[in-house]
This record gives sequence, C-alpha cells and structure tokens, in this order.
Amino acid sequence: MSNVFALLKILKDVKNTEWQVLAGPILILIILSMMVLPFPPFLLDLFFTFNIALSIIVLLVAMFTRKTLDFTVFPTILLFSTLLRLALNVASTRVILLHGHIGTHAAGNVIKAFGHFLVGGNYAIGIVVFIILVIINFMVITKGASRIAEVGARFVLDGMPGKQMAIDADLNTGLIGEKQAKQRRIEISREADFYGSMDGASKFVRGDAIAGIFIMIINVFGGLVIGIIQHNMFFKTAIEVYTLLTIGDGLAAQIPALVISTAAGVMVTRVSTEENVGEQIIRQLFYNPQIILLSAIVLGFLGLVPGMPNFIFLLFTLLLFVLSLWLFSNSHNLVFFPFQKNIKNTKNTIDDKNFDASWNDVKLEDQIELEVGKKLIPLVNINTNNSLIRLIRSIRKKYARDMGFLPPLIHIRSNVNLSPLFYKILIKGIEVDIGKVYVNLLMAINTGHTTGLLTGEKTIEPVFHFSAIWIHPNLQKEAIEKKYTVVNAVTIIATHLNHILHKHVKELFSRQEAQGLLDYISKNMPKLTEDFIPNTISLTVFHRVLQNLLLERISIKDMRTIVETLIECSVNKENDINTLTSIVRIALGKSIVQSLFKNRIIQIIGLEPNLENILLQNIKNGNGSLEPGLANQLIHNTSQAIKNQQSIGAPPVLVVHHSLRIFLSHFLRDSHPQLSILSTMEIAGVKEIHMTNIIGKNN
Repeated sequence: MSNVFALLKILKDVKNTEWQVLAGPILILIILSMMVLPFPPFLLDLFFTFNIALSIIVLLVAMFTRKTLDFTVFPTILLFSTLLRLALNVASTRVILLHGHIGTHAAGNVIKAFGHFLVGGNYAIGIVVFIILVIINFMVITKGASRIAEVGARFVLDGMPGKQMAIDADLNTGLIGEKQAKQRRIEISREADFYGSMDGASKFVRGDAIAGIFIMIINVFGGLVIGIIQHNMFFKTAIEVYTLLTIGDGLAAQIPALVISTAAGVMVTRVSTEENVGEQIIRQLFYNPQIILLSAIVLGFLGLVPGMPNFIFLLFTLLLFVLSLWLFSNSHNLVFFPFQKNIKNTKNTIDDKNFDASWNDVKLEDQIELEVGKKLIPLVNINTNNSLIRLIRSIRKKYARDMGFLPPLIHIRSNVNLSPLFYKILIKGIEVDIGKVYVNLLMAINTGHTTGLLTGEKTIEPVFHFSAIWIHPNLQKEAIEKKYTVVNAVTIIATHLNHILHKHVKELFSRQEAQGLLDYISKNMPKLTEDFIPNTISLTVFHRVLQNLLLERISIKDMRTIVETLIECSVNKENDINTLTSIVRIALGKSIVQSLFKNRIIQIIGLEPNLENILLQNIKNGNGSLEPGLANQLIHNTSQAIKNQQSIGAPPVLVVHHSLRIFLSHFLRDSHPQLSILSTMEIAGVKEIHMTNIIGKNN
C-alpha cells in the first residue's frame, strides 16, 4: 500500500513541475526503441499517423508565425521529425521483411492504404510517384530552403555589428532604456543562432530524402530474396507484395517529409512582419483591382478560344471580375457588398489591438508649409518648365543671397479638405494666409496705370491687394498693351510665399538658423568667431539682434561687420538687445542706405520739429504710449506721406532722431509694414539728403 502512495506522490510532483522537460527524452527513447525492438502493425499505424499529424502541425505553425524568432525551436523539431521518420522506416522494414509473405496487410493499415488506395494497387505507378515525391523534396524544396538558410545566416552574421551599433546609438540618445537594449541584443543573438541552426538542420532533410531512395531499393530486393528463397513465393507475387509494401512505407514517410520541408522553406523565405504568411499572401497578391481585372480579361479571351474548356475558364473569369470589383469598392470606401463594411470594421478592430504609439507618431510642425487643393497639384510637378517647386527654389536662393541666411525648406503637400482651387500658407502649423488661383487662367493686375478694361472674373491680388481680373491666355497680349501686369498661378503663389518669408522672418529665423549661420561663419572665418559665443555674448543675444535686423528687412550678409561690432560693444551692454541692435544698425548704415536708395538720390520723409520734440519728451518721461488723438493723427499723416513718396517714385523711408527710432519702429510697424525707419546716426555719412515729405507739417 505504501508503494501505491509513493507512486501517487511521484505523479503529483511531476504534475506540479514542468513536465514538458520530459517530452524530449521520451521521444528519443521511443525513436531508439523503434530501431531496436520489433513493433506490431498496430503501433506502426499509431506512429505513422502521429508522424503525419506532427508534420501538419509544424506546417501550420510555420504559416501562422508572424516573426522568425517566434518559432526558434523549428531546427530541433526538424531533427526529431527526421529521426522519427528514419526510425519508422527501420521498424517498418523489419516488419515488411519478417511478415511480408503473408500479404500486403502485414505492415499495418497505414502502409496498406498508401500502397493500394493512393497508387491504385499498381506497384509500377507507386514507384514512379514515390520517385517524383523524393525528387521534388530533394531537388526543389529542400535544396532551395538550404540555400536560403545558408545565405540568410551569412547576412545575419554580417549585419550583427551594425545592429549592435544601432542599439548602442539608441541607448546613448535615450530612445530606449537599458532593459530594451538588452532585449534587442538577445533577439539579434537568437536570430543569428536560428539561421545558423537552420543552415545545418536542413541537411537532415536532404539526407532523409536520399535515405528514402536507398531504403526503397533495399526493401524491394531484400523482400524478393526473402520471399522467393525462404518462403518459396513466385517472382510475380513476391515483387508485387514487397514492392507495394515498400511503396506504401515510403509514401507514408515521404509525404510528411515533404510537408516538413515545405515548413522549412516557409520559415526561411518569410519576411518578419506583423502578419502571418497567409495575410501577407492575400494582402500583397490580391491588392490591386486593375491587375485582377486584367487577369480576368486575359482568362476570358482564352476561354473563348474553340477547343478550350470554356466553362471552367469563363467561371474563373467571372470570379476574378467579382474579386476586382470588390477590391475597387473597398479601396474607394464604396459598399457594393452587404458584408463589406462588417469585414472592414473587424479588421480595424484586430489592428487596433496590436497598435501602440511610438515616436514615429509624433509629427513636428514644419516652419513654413504650403498646402494646395487637388486642382493645383499639377503646378507642383517638377518635370514641367513652369514648376512651382523650381520657382520656390529660386526664391529661396535669392532670399539667401539678399538677406544673408538660408530660409527653412518650404514643405508642399496636398490637402483634400481644402477647396480645389485654393492654397494655404502655414507658419509652424498656424494658417497665416490663403489664396485662390486658376491653373489655366492668367491674372491681370491693375497697378493704377491701366488704359482700358478687360473681360474676365474680377478678383483681388493676394499679396498687395490690388484689383485684378482672371483672363484667358488669349487675352494676355491685349492686357499687356493696356498696361496690366499679367502673371500666372505659379508666379502668384511664389510671390505670395516670398512676401510671407519677409513678413514672418522673426518666426522663421529661429535659434537653429542662428546656430547654422554661426557654424557657416566659423567654417569660413574661424578667427572672427573665436571665443565669440558663448564667451563674448550668448547665442540668445546674437539670435535676437539678428532677428531685429531681419524684422526691418536689413540684410545680415555683412556678418564680419555685425560680429566685430558686437564684440566691441557687448562688454558693457551684454543683455541690452535693443541698444546692441541700434549700434549694429549704425555700423551697417551705408549698406542700409544703399539697399533703400538704389538710384543714389536720397529722398526721405521727416518729422515736423514740434512733433519730434513732443515725441522725444514723451520718451524722456518714460511713457511708452501716445495720447489716442496724437496716435491716430500720426498714423494718418504717415500714410499720406507714404503715398506722396510712392507718387514721386521714392522709397517710403522715414528719418528720425536716434532716440525715437526704436519707439516709432514698434509703433508704426503693424499699420505701415512697408515703411523703413532710420535714425539720423545711420545716415550720418550721407552728404546730400532731400526731405520730400514732412509728417505733422500742418499740425
């Protein structure tokens, strides 16, 4: 009784432990016993059936595996399944040679079924089928899988140093933690081990195929010798019985071998993704409705050829046509089938379960972006002579040459939610302006000097808000004769972008652009920037000074003067950005005057002395604002002075006392962005100045 309790205790302990560790040793013992001990036909049927079931399970697992490393035990399974088949061959050979003389049922029902049912009881056909299966397994599947495994192992090993460096880089930059880095290193090592094991394990399958041929030959000749000599069988009867038994034995072993070889090929040829092989095949083979429709048309023509199996060909033509219609409706969100919507929703639900956020989902806003409606997409085609991309590149180059820094890239993308003829300009994701253009029409702009009317759709030019007309290209010559300015859609958008670049330069010239400019100067003039930042001034101060200059459309390409001035004057005024900007402006005075007065005739706007004294006193008292009536009058008079300047062809430039320049620049910038305000110290070197307009003269 005590022995019974001890046995129960042992079984309980096995149940509570990881009993899976016994699976391998038990299988090895069974394989060895089949090679040594005589097995009855019933056990042969049992293990042949187990071998077939095992091969099917292995193939299905390989098909449904999403990543190679999810089935790393496959090389070991390949070894055990090969040994199992060879052991079955040994056991079945023993039974065939011992009891084959009593009939084809001597080796069990599985071998009998494969020998009679699958090949119709004809041993000649059985030999041919068996040889074909062995050739397919040995020459095609196993050989191809072995070669792919060999090449895969080589590439995985060659790529290991690069993958390790990528992991170290991600770890150093903080994209992953130490735990993730360790896990990824383990996965790389496991991947290399897997392909190395597959390279060797596939040789077992090839050897198994060769062994199957020799086993068949030995069984046939051995059976003939034993049947004729020992059991006095007729030659015809002996060759029929032993050949059918041998063929049944070979087919029962080689068909599972063929399935296992196919599983090996699936494992080494698949690409690791989030989909299994079946999903990849369906998604990548049957994804294009045009291809399926073209296949249906070709098959339909073949089905109409006399003598062909017309019904079968036309049946497949119909099936392919229905499939193409379903794919087309699915890609365009059209419901042609009642179950389509449910299928799509189910797929999305499954995908959502495997979805997780990553840094790839973080979209950083572009500094400047152009969105176009769908009818404006042809304007972006770079292969055309009048491409918007080409013109934008030219604008950026000109802007860089004129202003002294490289503006950020302008990203262009289509927006299906935007009206087809509209375009939108965004700065850091915020809409700053919008416009409408016609691709096949021209805009005739009335600048105030036209001599006639034109036929077309009236509009407003988007940059300077002149009245304009959309005209047909046939009217271009007439419009030019009537002194209209004629431009196409590409020029309008490009001019608008150029205007936005100047208007929003403060947002576009960020610290990154300032650092890039500083790096460029350091590369070309290393001594100039030596100990400049951060020892002399900070990058923030340097950036803000350049921003102030660009905000008033002053070129910063004379970086030698700017840097030298900042070095000389920053000792006592390190954080006074406005004062540093004023000093730099004085140093750039000649350059500023030359850029504003290209014809060398200095015609400026001035302030009436009493108004100037009032403003100076206001600043002296520390008052940063003006009395409302005075403020409105100043804005109105400035507007009139600008118009007078434009009427005589002079640039709108206001020259004021040095102490007033910053105040008036901030005050008038929003109402009169086209006005340039200089201090008397910035034009100190100019000898001849004409004051053509005076603000406040009548007050």
